[in-house]
Amino acid sequence: MLKYALKRILLLIPTVLGITLFIYFIMSLVPGDPAAMLAPQEATAEEIEALRVSMGLDKPMLIQYLRYIWNVLQGDLGVSWFTKKSVAAELVNRLPYTLTLGVMSTLIASIISIPLGTLTAVKHNTLADYVVTFLCLFFSAMPNFWLAILLQINFSLNTGWLPAFGMGTPAHYVMPVIAVCASSIASNTRSTRTWVLDVIRSDYVRTARAKGANEVTVVMKHALRNALLPIITGLGSSFAGVLGGSVVIETVFAIPGVSTYLTTAVGVRDMPIITGCIMVISIFVGIVNLLIDLLYSVIDPRVKYE
Repeated sequence: MLKYALKRILLLIPTVLGITLFIYFIMSLVPGDPAAMLAPQEATAEEIEALRVSMGLDKPMLIQYLRYIWNVLQGDLGVSWFTKKSVAAELVNRLPYTLTLGVMSTLIASIISIPLGTLTAVKHNTLADYVVTFLCLFFSAMPNFWLAILLQINFSLNTGWLPAFGMGTPAHYVMPVIAVCASSIASNTRSTRTWVLDVIRSDYVRTARAKGANEVTVVMKHALRNALLPIITGLGSSFAGVLGGSVVIETVFAIPGVSTYLTTAVGVRDMPIITGCIMVISIFVGIVNLLIDLLYSVIDPRVKYE
């Protein structure tokens, strides 16, 4: 397993380099000149050109990228072109909010969706199955920003029970976590139902029942455990999606996380921030995927790593 983990970590390096190089290439095609945007309105063409040279924008895109990677290898993610603040320091301050939101929403989604999906599989084609399936379809189709606004209106504006925006106390996380994990609970409940229902019809499950095993043992030991691999994969994908795709929720609730930091930088073509955020998100997603793969052998001893 250690050899496999080291191999995956080494493969993460070219993956991150490829993603960041692609981002550099795409941003170089975007119209506009960051130097002209940074320069004062009364700046002359010579002053703008001098600013472009000081920012390294006079060099080819590949040279700019190689310089950036060389600085990263020395532990420097650069300085924002517009705010003049260290990108690494900003990410250190913002990552805890995004990670906390992702971890809490994933944990709650797994605690709710796995038992609920298993129950609907066991109670297949009953009223409980129909009701849960309808609710899953409803919340899957509901945009998370709309749910977030509804939560703000009902639990902050009308009742004052929860703070509407910002971070600082556990109460600030309640509505953002609900808005993030609602669709995740719905999709993971449906996938759990599908996989458990597929396993529960298998021959070895029928054999376990024929041997006199009680229903709880059949479901928990034989059905759910053998269906956990794809379920865990789905939960891991949900967590990775929160890290890179919670921009709407962070914007609605004014959360100073990585996603809002990234989208603000994209609007002004602040390359040090954009590349730094993409690199950090890519590394975290790669680590999450590696941990999921390593978890497979814990769930199913038959899984071997070569």
